[in-house]
Amino acid sequence: MARVTRGEGAIVASVWDHAGERTPVSTFWRAARDLGLTTRDESALAGARRGHLVELFKGSGLRHVEDAVLVARVKYSSFDEWWKPFSHGVGPAGAAYLALTPDQKGHLRERWKALLPPAPFELASFAWAARGMV
Repeated sequence: MARVTRGEGAIVASVWDHAGERTPVSTFWRAARDLGLTTRDESALAGARRGHLVELFKGSGLRHVEDAVLVARVKYSSFDEWWKPFSHGVGPAGAAYLALTPDQKGHLRERWKALLPPAPFELASFAWAARGMV
């Protein structure tokens, strides 16, 4: 992005805090680990840990790099409203879910219910953000 941005242009990016397990899918991965499932989460992705976006921005030669934490809150009226997107195979978590056996899916669903608050509930998710100048 730095290569194709005009001089004095700004570059901004954000990534969910996967390494800190403060994301919309954290409960999914926590339940999978609790059940001993060997699914690969997103915690090792670029920018997914504290300070990594800043490292990447500075490493690409950007100047005046700043960071921030973004918060998103989502209200769910039912457990099914939270769970349904996984059943459609959306993203890495959804793909991992679809690859499970029916028994594993059932156990995972029950573990999620135990980890989440009773409905209706609200979940807060956090993302790392960075801004730098070319």
